Amino acid sequence: MHYKRIFSLSRAGTRTMSQNKMNSPASAPLPDPDAESIRTLLHQVIDPEVGINIVDLGLIYGIEASHGRVIVTMTMTSPACPMGEMIKDEIDAVLTAVLPHETAVEVRIVWDPPWTRERMSPQAREHFGW
Repeated sequence: MHYKRIFSLSRAGTRTMSQNKMNSPASAPLPDPDAESIRTLLHQVIDPEVGINIVDLGLIYGIEASHGRVIVTMTMTSPACPMGEMIKDEIDAVLTAVLPHETAVEVRIVWDPPWTRERMSPQAREHFGW
């Protein structure tokens, strides 16, 4: 089974990549995903530079989930973030492990509004002493 994965790299352009979809045998399918269940799953994706999940870091700007499609709109802490591709790959791995085979996963990276530490959860800010 194949699926389509689209990453928005900037306001001006996107790149599209198709590859085989892999399921983890230990994962139970999520038959009808909603935004809140996707957000819960994204807590598993850890920013490797700081060791905190991307939801608590405030990197997730929006989630749209409908039958057959999930769109995650997010940012990075800076446009020069060296872990961007790794984080996108981890999002893809976490979601495709539990979503139905026919579900398309799209991750959109946006830079407006820019990320600020005020977007972080209180727990994440406490971790940094802010």
